[in-house]
Order: sequence, then C-alpha cells, then structure tokens
Amino acid sequence: MPTDYMYVMKCSENDRYKEGKISRYGNIELSPSAGVLNYGQGLFEGLKAYRKESGGLLLFRPDQNAMRMKFGAERMCMPAPSVDQFIDAVKQITVANKRWVPPPGKGSLYIRPLLMGSGPILGLAPAPEYMFLIYASPVRNYFKEGSAPLNLYVDDEYDRASRGGAGGVKTITNYAPVLKAIMSAKGRGFSDVLYLDSMNKKYLEEVSSCNIFLVKDKVISTPATNGTILSGVTRKSIIEIARDLGYQVEERAIPVEELMYADEVFCTGTAVVVAPVGSITYKDKKVEFRTDAEALSRKLYNTLVGIQMGVIEDKFGWTVEIE
Repeated sequence: MPTDYMYVMKCSENDRYKEGKISRYGNIELSPSAGVLNYGQGLFEGLKAYRKESGGLLLFRPDQNAMRMKFGAERMCMPAPSVDQFIDAVKQITVANKRWVPPPGKGSLYIRPLLMGSGPILGLAPAPEYMFLIYASPVRNYFKEGSAPLNLYVDDEYDRASRGGAGGVKTITNYAPVLKAIMSAKGRGFSDVLYLDSMNKKYLEEVSSCNIFLVKDKVISTPATNGTILSGVTRKSIIEIARDLGYQVEERAIPVEELMYADEVFCTGTAVVVAPVGSITYKDKKVEFRTDAEALSRKLYNTLVGIQMGVIEDKFGWTVEIE
C-alpha cells in the first residue's frame, strides 16, 4: 500500500552522499542503461516502525541495518550512506508517513531502503551515479496464514547461494533466483523453501527470506553465517534474547538430518518476526514440531515484539524513539 512520501539521496562515483530530500511517493526515472537494471548493482534493507500505546513511534536497531548496508555496498562496489545519514533518513520517512503507522498491536510501518547503481553504464563496471531511496508501507503478518505454523519444504535441487558469492549480503540479485523454487513449493501446499548448502547438499542454510533455528531440550542451534547466509537483525536479536533467558545458543553447521530429532523449529526475520514451523518435508518424509502456546518460539516472539513496541523494558538499548 503506497504511503505519502519517499526519501531520495544521490551520489556520484567516488563522492559522498549529500543532503537528501523528502518527496511525494511516485515513480522514479532511470536510464535504460542504469547499472541496477543491466547488472543488478543494488541492495535493499528492511526495518519497521512501531506505534507505542502513548502514540509515540519506535524504530528497532536501525544502526544494524545501516551497517549491513555499508557491508553489502562494499561487496557490490557502491558508495553507501553513513550510519548517521541512514538513520536520519529512516526517521524522516517515518515522520513524513506517520499517519500510516498502524495502531499498537495492529501491525507496523515497513520501511524499505534501496541502494542502487542509477547511473548509465553499458560495459560491465560500477555505475557512475548512485541513488539511496526509502519508501514505506503499512503491513500486518508476512505469511497469509497469519500466525499459523509454517509448512516448509527442503529443496535439494535449487541453491540460494554459494561459497564466494553474495549470499551473505542483501543484494537484490539473491531474491529473484529463488522464485522458481518458492512457486514450485507453494504449488504443492508448502509455505516456503528451506535451502541446503550448495557444496555438500547436506547442511541447512536458510529459508527464502528468513533465518532458521532448531531447538533440542535447552539448546538452540542456528546455521553459522559463513558468507552464504544473511546475518539477520532479528536473528541476532533472538540469539541475544535467548541467551539472556538462560538458553545455550550454538551457531554452527547443522546437518539436515538433525531436523528429524528437533523438538521445535522456527524462522526469524524482519518481515516474519518469529514464525513457528509446524512441519518440514525432506525427501518425501514429513516431520512435525511443537507449536503450542508454551513453545519457545512464542516466548521469544512475545519478548521481542514487547521490546519493539515499548511494552517490555529495553535493557539492551535497541529501540530508537522518534521525537
């Protein structure tokens, strides 16, 4: 759903970003030979603004998104806005579209920063000009089932990322290639796809747009970010919350066979937040997991959302209030 305003800031190659501006939401003009259109030189981020019971607005860890964009921009040979510029722009777009932030508990304002090679370039090289753009949209739950458990399919045919590639950064080129696998899985009644490592087809990586966690007794395991897995902000936050609650959290290589013995499985991401997985199908074998009200994923979800909405004390210093 389009909101009222977007934010745009431009930069030429080997220069720094100057002051950006808020403008009415609308189409942008690009050269047919823009780097982003021809060679996929682009990144995006995703974060949310929440409305407190008092009416105030909160952002959740925008500095982490800013730093991840800088990391990704270096990989994609693009100049990135500074952390301060990024956060200031996110605040501006949130305030400009504040009437679109849903009431407490009804959703959030999803904020989508884009960084793209907007300048014309015919030969394969970095673009001569770059655009940093942010737009926003009010959202509810990411998956159409709402809070219903996810039903995942382990795909051992398609790869999401490979060693030495760009799987560890949020480049736009990581997403269209998974559409084939997603559409195939959804056509068979699954919610999404869980990918394996491209080298061995043995270790868990991530779901199409979120990270995955396994729970066995008091131990939580998640695949280590080794260059092929995106380091999610929600993933990082859940690890810290879980450890604070007394759980042991392991970041390691996880063989796909461990799914057969897990008590619980859940996904994390800015869009999905914390989503319980009801079942996973691998090589025609379906394994079901705990998803009741006492499941750990529900406890972690309630804690994280409570912090994001200002209902639970933020002892981690993660939230940023917009004056």
